[in-house]
Amino acid sequence: MSAQANGNGNPAWPAQPAVLIVTAIEEIETTAAALAGQLKLTVEIAASRAAAVRLLARRGYSVVVVDQNLAETDAEGADLIWKNAGVAIPLQLNFALAGSARLEREIRAALARREREQVLAVAAARSAVDAELKNAITGILLESRLALAEENLPPRVENRLKTLALMADRLRERLVLPVAHDTTSGSLLAAPK
Repeated sequence: MSAQANGNGNPAWPAQPAVLIVTAIEEIETTAAALAGQLKLTVEIAASRAAAVRLLARRGYSVVVVDQNLAETDAEGADLIWKNAGVAIPLQLNFALAGSARLEREIRAALARREREQVLAVAAARSAVDAELKNAITGILLESRLALAEENLPPRVENRLKTLALMADRLRERLVLPVAHDTTSGSLLAAPK
C-alpha cells in the first residue's frame, strides 16, 4: 500500500526520499498517510516480511521501519529485511507503544542522519578522485620532463613529449595543483600531494 504516489525509484539509491513501514497493524494506513503529508515523501506499508522484501527489491528506500513485535516474532525475517534494505537507515520501533509523533520524530532524525552521511560520502569521493587525478598528472609531468631531458631524442618524439607535457600543464592549472620548482631541469612541476 502506498500512501503517496511513487517516483521512479532506484533500489540502490532512492531518487526521492521514501519510507517503508513493515507492520501488520491495521491502523497504520492512517498514520502512513499522515506521515506522507507531514514529511512530504512516499510512505509504503508492508504487512509481512515477504511483502517487505518484494518492495525492497522493486525500489530503494531512505528509511525502513520494522515493527519491533514483528521483528521479535520473526527474527530471521527481520534479518532478511535488513539485508535487503540497501542504503536505507534501519529503524525498529514498538508500534503498540510509540505514537505517530514519535514515529515522525524518528523518521525525521533518520532522514537527517542519512543526508549528513550522503554529504560526507560525496565529499570523500570527490577528495579521493581529486587526489588521484593530481597524482597522475604530477607523474605524467615528471616523466615527460625526464624524457625530454634525454639526449639524442628524435625530433618527432621530442615534439610529442612537449605536447604531452603541455597538456599535463594545462590539466594541472585547471585542477589548481600547487607548483614546485624542479631543481634538476629548472622547470616548474606540480608538487605531489
